[in-house]
Amino acid sequence: MPTHKALLLVEKLGNFVVRDIETPKPGPGELLVEVKAAGVNPRDWKIQSTSMSDFVTHYPAVLGMDAAGVVKEVGVGVTGFDVADRVVYQGFYPNRQATFQQYSIAIAEVAAKGATIPLAINAAAFGLYSGKISTGELRGAGLVPVWEEGGRGKYADQPFLVIGGSSSLGQQAIQLAKLSGFNPIITTASPHNAEFLKSLGATHVIDRSAPLSTSVKAITPEPIKYVHDVVSSKETQEAAYEVVAPGGTLILVLASAIDESKADKSVTVASTFGTAHDPAQRALGVGLYKNLTQLLESGDIKPNKVEVIPNGLAGLPDGLEKLKAHKVSASKLIAQPWA
Repeated sequence: MPTHKALLLVEKLGNFVVRDIETPKPGPGELLVEVKAAGVNPRDWKIQSTSMSDFVTHYPAVLGMDAAGVVKEVGVGVTGFDVADRVVYQGFYPNRQATFQQYSIAIAEVAAKGATIPLAINAAAFGLYSGKISTGELRGAGLVPVWEEGGRGKYADQPFLVIGGSSSLGQQAIQLAKLSGFNPIITTASPHNAEFLKSLGATHVIDRSAPLSTSVKAITPEPIKYVHDVVSSKETQEAAYEVVAPGGTLILVLASAIDESKADKSVTVASTFGTAHDPAQRALGVGLYKNLTQLLESGDIKPNKVEVIPNGLAGLPDGLEKLKAHKVSASKLIAQPWA
């Protein structure tokens, strides 16, 4: 397999094409994976069509940060994985680690045995459990991870609010909040997704078109110390900021759009960077992936429902446009690179 097919973004803010590229060899600590399913995430279309394109510096570029597949080669020093193992992992850049292709490189210490794609759990976990990094930047609420001693149920009977619960990330945030003991777990979503989100652990589902602050107050008089806004538009950030209690934490997935002149300085605002490839979060990521297989096998974490994009790699641009147009509800878009 000297070459394989990949979806390439040919230039900055350019078009996608499917081409043959060289198949990489795994280095120390790496796995070569035959990608069976590649997940689509908002970051992918934003890199292709917005200012987030600055995140990629070399073209043609392979995108994709989300995959499940089969190990084909094992690099030097890797333990715990063998050829033919089914794995899930988070891709990254440069091209050899991205996932919109038939083969890619996975970093073994942030991969797990499994056959589903729970990438959204990265951003959810970092939002809840990451904290202040060495640069002083705040990446999350700094809670005790559920896989560490004392983490399960530690935050019992404290309310938790997830804005955007039906998204892939929102579904994972709800499940981690449940494992952390939060109660009630309140989320916003379209009413037709309410029962599904309750099956994941939400106790109350607010119609996303309803006034947030009054709806939350009708559910609980307790102060909301933790709000996870997985949408993070200007509108949702403002609504979330109104709800979070003084001294509490608002977790965002995009940069803060809070009007500083109206900000309560006692409220902490954290912007997540949902990748285990970030050196500042690698240790947390290693802990997550070390325990992810067990979390999936036990059913404590349920993967997102999936919707398969037709036409393999060639169908990915249509899938990205569908995600961009907000036409995906309560499911994860995936492509099958060998289709």
